[in-house]
Amino acid sequence: MSTAARDAAIEPTHPALSRRRELGATSARSLLLTVLGEFVLPRGEPVWTQVLLDVLGDLGVEPKSARQALARTAAEGLLVSGRAGRRVRWSLTEPGRRLLSDGAARIYGFGAAAPRWDERWLVLLVSVPESRRQLRHRLRTRLAWAGLGSPSPGVWLSPDPDKKDEVAEVIEDLGLAAVTSSFIGPFGPIGAQQEVVRQAWDLAEVEKAYEEFIATFGDADPTDPADVLAHQIHLVHAWRRFPFLDPKLPGELLPRGWAGARAAELFDTLHRRWDRLAQQHWQQLIVAAS
Repeated sequence: MSTAARDAAIEPTHPALSRRRELGATSARSLLLTVLGEFVLPRGEPVWTQVLLDVLGDLGVEPKSARQALARTAAEGLLVSGRAGRRVRWSLTEPGRRLLSDGAARIYGFGAAAPRWDERWLVLLVSVPESRRQLRHRLRTRLAWAGLGSPSPGVWLSPDPDKKDEVAEVIEDLGLAAVTSSFIGPFGPIGAQQEVVRQAWDLAEVEKAYEEFIATFGDADPTDPADVLAHQIHLVHAWRRFPFLDPKLPGELLPRGWAGARAAELFDTLHRRWDRLAQQHWQQLIVAAS
């Protein structure tokens, strides 16, 4: 998981997005990654420094912070610079393309309707001593990213047994195979599934985040091409955090009137509505800088 999402917040400049702070802290580097994934990755072409500075500037990022974000992203091995005289342009490295491609697949596939649930659960028992706090944190972060919840210490579960291979890879990577067991099967006659869900995931917080997303973007109607570009970036940037938050449970386990469905529909609608103008304006910036 990228550390970009945990960077310091910056103030947005677009009035229609004045509530964006409530959607989570935003950093220059994480905004840069969103721009790269949305506009640089699909084209596969280098982009001049000034284009990135101008676009990030319209999002409220100071030039110094934008340059630092470029340098940090390059230091991570995701970008490489090339000179043309006194000017610099940036290209994605192969690791950068893989990272952003994986992120794009998760972001744009996240709102798709889930297949019918077969009512089976994947249950994981993992024994990690309290003294190994860093390992516990890494395990928690990676299993949560995979959509698993923990109703009690050492117990993780998911209503998607197909995650078993992804989970097995996490366990193997962390060297925990010898202290882990897994089970797959239907819920038993004792207890209630909804209570287990309540203990494993804070769906109220997830739904609150969805409602804030809807409130932030529901009335947005930019018309100026530069403003459309900025709104598109903010839209994708806000949406990309939901795969971290939402375990994507089957409808049978969700509260009635789940806001995630409405938020996903809004994201798809606005992204399609703004995409052509945003891409056209980006291309105009590229041409003007050449």
